[in-house]
Amino acid sequence: MVVGRDTHRGWHEDMVEWDGTVIPYRYCHARRRTLGMTVRPDRSVSVRVPLRTPLAAIREFVARRGAWIIKVWARFDGNSPAPVQSFEKGAPLLYQGAQLSLALEPGPAVSVQLRDDRLVVVTPEEPSPVHLSHLIDSWYRARAAEFFRERLIACLGRMQLGETPLPPLLIRPMTSRWGSYSYRTRRITLNLNLIKLPVACLDYVIVHELCHITVRHHGPAFWALVGYHVPEYASLRRQLNTFIPLLQ
Repeated sequence: MVVGRDTHRGWHEDMVEWDGTVIPYRYCHARRRTLGMTVRPDRSVSVRVPLRTPLAAIREFVARRGAWIIKVWARFDGNSPAPVQSFEKGAPLLYQGAQLSLALEPGPAVSVQLRDDRLVVVTPEEPSPVHLSHLIDSWYRARAAEFFRERLIACLGRMQLGETPLPPLLIRPMTSRWGSYSYRTRRITLNLNLIKLPVACLDYVIVHELCHITVRHHGPAFWALVGYHVPEYASLRRQLNTFIPLLQ
């Protein structure tokens, strides 16, 4: 085993053993106050730690989370590969937890319209799959920009966080998480794919990130605060897990 081998951009490789299972991981030191961990669908484990954190403390941090890492790996291994989105007429599309059917219509101007349970794409000429993909992605982004802000305002008001200002909002595709909160910029980032999920899942992610305004860690105090605002958060987390293939 090579301990603390340099990789790139300040990352180092190491491994720990938990209950007979070797857990390789990589870590880097950063300007932050707490240790954080990300486990991705490819089973890679990344750890970001405060400056000058000794290797022994990093190993202890990873080892303490050994059972959780193994559980996440098993969950990823049990997932089917993410289906490839089809852009043929009648192809299914998700929007706010409902399944839409893709419809194509000729017309003088390009537009994407939601009509009942159909997403209708109007184009002067028959569009290619790549063109369709771009049009639908732009539609998702436009709907998310409006709807996510509405839900952020609603969740912040429901939580009654006093004079807390509305955090800046960034929406982008994310490959390993549904959302994040930056203590430096006070900005909330939400995964674009949340526009495809039930609104209750979106609201839970927003509340989760808003709770980080007052509690930085994921300890008991944090989950107690989340549970106060979203009593059914455990079932919503399980529901989010079923949509993990959307992140890949």
